[in-house]
This record gives sequence, structure tokens and C-alpha cells, in this order.
Amino acid sequence: MRSPSMRHWGQLVVLPVVLVVVVWVITADSGSIYFPPLSEVLGALGSGVVEGSLLSDLGYSMRNLILGLALASLGGGLLGMVIGIHAHTREVLMPLLAFLRAMPHAAFVPAVILTLGIGAAPKILLIAFSTCWPVLLNTINGVRGIHPAVMETAAVYRIPWHLQLLKVVMPGALPQFLAGLRISVSVGLVIVVISELYGSAEGIGYFILRSSQNFAVVDTWAGTVLIGIVGYLLSLLLLLVEHALLGWYEQRAPRSRPSRAGSGLLRQGPRLGSRHERRQPGAA
Repeated sequence: MRSPSMRHWGQLVVLPVVLVVVVWVITADSGSIYFPPLSEVLGALGSGVVEGSLLSDLGYSMRNLILGLALASLGGGLLGMVIGIHAHTREVLMPLLAFLRAMPHAAFVPAVILTLGIGAAPKILLIAFSTCWPVLLNTINGVRGIHPAVMETAAVYRIPWHLQLLKVVMPGALPQFLAGLRISVSVGLVIVVISELYGSAEGIGYFILRSSQNFAVVDTWAGTVLIGIVGYLLSLLLLLVEHALLGWYEQRAPRSRPSRAGSGLLRQGPRLGSRHERRQPGAA
């Protein structure tokens, strides 16, 4: 069990390094102003973090993203457990939830900014609204995946509802909840950039917009690369959290099934017994 896990983590580290090396080699002799060499982009990224405003812009965006994800995780997780437990409520609300999930959330950005302003609070609300759906729907599916016998056993033994929620429902829905949270991170990064492009005085999206308006192509690429790096690091962080919390889930042994040889022996048993029974009268 250990070697596949180590191989998986090795791939997560080695493959991005190989990709960076390949892009570095391909763009080394690039003379286009729209596709500068990767060395210049990384140099602009380093200077922007150390000397420029890129680090403060990134901090502003990450604060909005973390607060929005926290609201989405809390609201989506609790509401998902409630809807997942009550079958009638789930049947009534699932069409509405599927409709809201399918709507392009980026289309709400101009309307929300126009209505609520360009401060941080509207952006956090947009991030929370856009990222709650993967968490909500995955939590519902996680609760539905709990075996009915487990819930019936808890009800028969009259376990209090809060203990059922903590000891049965939450552990059963946790794998799907974390999978939905990983999807929400990528969605949240997109909404962060779009909201700051439409109306903001700071943030990584504002940095990209300002650089493009000043025809600073290298800085524009540097901001874009920084978003990709942050998204990848957040995904790795969530993988580590998932590995730490779900060790019991990943190492669970698969259910054993009867083999064909065993089933064949079971089928041969009655035939051997019947022959033996036929020989008994002759022997007597």
C-alpha cells in the first residue's frame, strides 16, 4: 500500500518540474512579444513578489478566496447533510439545485459588483455562492452513499441525533465532501480573477488587468503563472489533508467475492453427494 502512494506523490512533484523544463526549452529562443521566454516570466514574477505589489495583491485575493471557501464549506456541508438525510426534501430540492448549479456563475459578477460595490464583501459572497455547489452536491451524494443498515442500526439503538451526525453521517460524507472542496478551489480561483477584473483596486486579477493595459506582457504572464502555481499548491494541500483524514478510507480492503473455482466446488458438491447416495443401496 505504501509504494503506490509514494509513486503517486512522486508523480505530483516530478511532472510539473518536467513541464516547466519543457516550456523553458521551447520558449528559450522566442522572439514574440506576446509569448516571452519562460525565464523572463519567472524573473518578472520574482521581482514582482520581492520588490513590486504582486505579493500584496496575492494576499488580498487569497484572503477573499479563503473566506469564500470557508462560507461555502460550512453552508454547503451542513445543508448537504440535511438534504441527504431527508429523502423527501432531497426529491423536492434536487431539480432546483441542479438548475442553480448549471447556471454560469461568472455572469453574476457584473450585476453583483454594480449592486453591492467593488469592496471585498461582494467578492467574498460571489466566491461563496459559486463554490458552494460542488461541496453541497457531493455532500448529498456522500450521505446517500451511507448504507441504510447503518442508519437503521443507529435509529434502533436510539443514538441521539447529534451523535448520529458526528459519528455516522459526517464520516460517511467526508470523502465526497473533500472531493467537492477540491473542485471548489479551482472554481473559486476563476471567480477571484473575474471579480477583480470587473471592479477592484487591488488583487491578482487587478494586477493582470493593469499589466495588460500598460502593455507589460511579461508581467501579465507572470500574474497568470502565479495563479496556476497557487492553484496547484492549494490542490496539493487538500490532497495532504485528504490523505491525513481519510487513511481509513484509502486503506479499506475490498470486499471479497467468491471465485469461480469456489462456486464450481459448491456446484460439484451435490453431484458427488448424489453419486454416493446411489452407491449406498448397492453396497447394502
